[in-house]
Amino acid sequence: MWKLSVENINLYTKLEYYNFTGSIKDRPAFYIIWNAILDGKITKDTVVIESSSGNFALSLATICAQLQIKFIAVIDPVINKSSERLLNLICHKVVKVTDVDETGGYLLTRLKIIQSMCQEDPSIYWPNQYHNPHNYLSYFEGLGAEICDYFDNLDFAFIGVSTGGTITGLSLKLKEAFPDIKVIAVDISGSVIFGGAPQKRYLSGIGASFSSPILKSALIDEVVYVSHMDIVDGCEELLSRHFLLTGASSGACYIAAKRYFKDKIFATSPNAVFLCTDKGNGYLESVYDDNWKEWLKQELNINSDK
Repeated sequence: MWKLSVENINLYTKLEYYNFTGSIKDRPAFYIIWNAILDGKITKDTVVIESSSGNFALSLATICAQLQIKFIAVIDPVINKSSERLLNLICHKVVKVTDVDETGGYLLTRLKIIQSMCQEDPSIYWPNQYHNPHNYLSYFEGLGAEICDYFDNLDFAFIGVSTGGTITGLSLKLKEAFPDIKVIAVDISGSVIFGGAPQKRYLSGIGASFSSPILKSALIDEVVYVSHMDIVDGCEELLSRHFLLTGASSGACYIAAKRYFKDKIFATSPNAVFLCTDKGNGYLESVYDDNWKEWLKQELNINSDK
């Protein structure tokens, strides 16, 4: 756990990029594969397939490679370039969809491809992180327990949302240990997870084109939205002020936490936590690149004028 120097709050972050492939997604990937093997859903002849914006596919690909199991990653153009290159090196196959779905994203297109491939080949196993309870249970039994063990009292948790596994597992565990804690979901503008209007999104790792059934079990107190440029600001400040090179969802949660407490006064400084879910190396050509940021500003201005 890492404590940041921030006014008015005791703000901590869990550096999840120290997991073996460099992201928080190692937790559900291992837990899902392990349980699928125990249940007989995966054998040496199984082909595993999954839809991912990057990190989850990298985790699954690494685990499957170690187990000598074939893995197919289904990705889209929003994935960062370094993750795509690495997947092409270690996966049995990479399928990159290019057709935009009805929400303006690619997730629904990815899922249709997987459903079609599963129907054609009975040897394929789809972990389906959007529906699989082992996704959120990995956080409940692992990361959630680690956070609870660290704190005597925890008042707020800011958690980015995408598949819903992280916030569901953590919210259940944190509220079990700290009944008065407020769980704040952090989402990106253009995501439809909580009923927002769909818009084109340019960053992976946060937001989604539909609301995962897993989220029905989550205990969420508030939802905070951040813009693309908010995320850029959050990532830049984490690097310049706190010397943490992080990915988009980390920047989103950091900036959301800072703004949430900006005009609030407490008798004692509350304890709050967010997650650094992955390193920022994969975002060097986007969030941390001046040319990309100028391009993004132009894109957002064009979209807003329509």
